[in-house]
Amino acid sequence: MRDSLVVIVGRPNVGKSTLFNRLTGTKDAIVDDVSGVTRDRQFGFVEWNMKRFRLIDTGGYVPNSPDQFEAAIREQVEIALTEADKIIFVLDGRTGLLPIDETIAELLRSSGKKTVLCVNKIDSEKFQNNVHEFYRLGFGEPHPISALNGRMTGDFLDIIIEEFPLAEEEAKDEELRIAFVGRPNVGKSSLTNALLGEDRSIVTDIPGTTRDSIDSVIKFYGEEITIVDTAGLRKKSRIKENIEYYSSVRTLRAIADSNIVVLLVDAVQGFESQEQKILEEAIQRRKGVIIAINKWDLVEKDSNTAKYYEKALIQKLGKYDYFPFIFISALTKQRIFKLIEMAKEIQIERHKKVPTSELNDIMLKEIQASPPQASHTGKEVKIKFVTQVGDNYPVFLFFCNYPKEITDQYRRYLEKVIRRHFGFKGVPFTISFKEK
Repeated sequence: MRDSLVVIVGRPNVGKSTLFNRLTGTKDAIVDDVSGVTRDRQFGFVEWNMKRFRLIDTGGYVPNSPDQFEAAIREQVEIALTEADKIIFVLDGRTGLLPIDETIAELLRSSGKKTVLCVNKIDSEKFQNNVHEFYRLGFGEPHPISALNGRMTGDFLDIIIEEFPLAEEEAKDEELRIAFVGRPNVGKSSLTNALLGEDRSIVTDIPGTTRDSIDSVIKFYGEEITIVDTAGLRKKSRIKENIEYYSSVRTLRAIADSNIVVLLVDAVQGFESQEQKILEEAIQRRKGVIIAINKWDLVEKDSNTAKYYEKALIQKLGKYDYFPFIFISALTKQRIFKLIEMAKEIQIERHKKVPTSELNDIMLKEIQASPPQASHTGKEVKIKFVTQVGDNYPVFLFFCNYPKEITDQYRRYLEKVIRRHFGFKGVPFTISFKEK
């Protein structure tokens, strides 16, 4: 089930980032009294009363020119309207209704998108009367809250989630859905077109779960495979930040809607922080991952170039060295069908089940050879049994006497042992501990 997407919009300094931090229970969004502090877009999950949704905090302030300011605000709202299931329109209950609020409201009204008014900075009852003027925006009841101290945020969340479905367990993802993700202009469209243009591929266009884009179904040696499109940056934008924001929203959608993520890296520009963020999102969602170095045809090569590139990439991946990578060219079609074969192999790995007897025979011997450290209270930590659970991706459940005493370092050790014996190449998995 795809998580609903809620986008926070509003003029600068109304408390959007403070609200984001409050609802997600994090401090990811930078909060400051200076207008326009939120430049990078923030993404998070919110769970409330057995429902879950994805929350995005937008910025939109561009300094220097009033014209740039208005253009940036307008573009941010237009992007939100394209992607969101619901919009939180944040207003400042202390300063009241301003002309820029009414400009944003006009865009929201014309869209027909479900919009919930959030009147922030109502820290106590004495400010309650400040709410009434916001009725004239035409979105129904304004909801007074204080994002700073949490006042009325629970009641506000009840309003946000009322039409959303319960966060049920996902159905087993048998169908192969591959998302091509990466920074803008890395070659996602070229790769998609190259795959769809071959004689062996029978193409059917179907409406995608990501609005304003199309998922494509190819038939690869008799098997239907869906390519989840993230290349849908169809409109020209004056503001570079908004292009990156729009791309980020698409990427999050595509990762959520796929089971295998192909992270495209520009062979010339290399693997940088933007790729790292996308990779971590895929890991958090427990998707299979392949790293595809595209535009390999543009790199001047000798016999050692690929080895040098592999070594540098593995160093940058650090603890994520279990992801396979492949050098491709969407332009010349070099190895692009090998990429599909790799995705099929990783999907098999995601659903692989290790027999419990084999898992215990191997893992308990390894644990005996390198046991967990004693707890800080001096108690001996003993792991007695392990089993694999989970349908969509592997979950390894270890039973022990003091599960809270297992360190992150020992958890990483167990992961390496599992990978050494059982594979799971390209597959993030979960290790959990339970008392027995």
